[in-house]
Amino acid sequence: MIIPVSIINNGHLQHLRIIYLVVLPLFLLDSCKVSYSFSGANTGNLETVSVQYFPNRASIVKPTLNQYFTDELRDICQRQTSMKIVSDLGQANFEGEITTYSTRPVAISGSEQASLNRFSISIRVKYTNSLDPDLNFDQTFTHYEDYDSSQSLDAVEGELTELIIERIVEDIFNRAFVNW
Repeated sequence: MIIPVSIINNGHLQHLRIIYLVVLPLFLLDSCKVSYSFSGANTGNLETVSVQYFPNRASIVKPTLNQYFTDELRDICQRQTSMKIVSDLGQANFEGEITTYSTRPVAISGSEQASLNRFSISIRVKYTNSLDPDLNFDQTFTHYEDYDSSQSLDAVEGELTELIIERIVEDIFNRAFVNW
């Protein structure tokens, strides 16, 4: 609807200018599709994501680790993006392998006995973005936690595995979608 300028007083004209300056750009921006989340993730025009099974190729094989890691990576993608998780290849795809699952002494006390042990997990990830190949990467992510050598690995393994996998998954997610 067009309103002749002659019947609009100066106050109404000012309101119309504000509407044009504020509302019109919002309509124009609505036609652009860029997806952001509260995590700072930018998935662009990606609509689907897939996380392939990550085989455990480490020298020590924890039987449940590969499924736990795969589930955690799927969960973060589902929680922090609007992409649909698919079982076949998605527009974004994660694949790779668990390469390290180890513990070793890191601090030797006066009696030449370890006072601290380091528990490490490394996961090699190949990320493919079919819509923007410049964002593809093939990288190994590693984290570790130290624990007192008076404790057995069995006693701390579950808790430390959760902490390490959580950090690795966050790093992978940030590398793929936050572009750090």
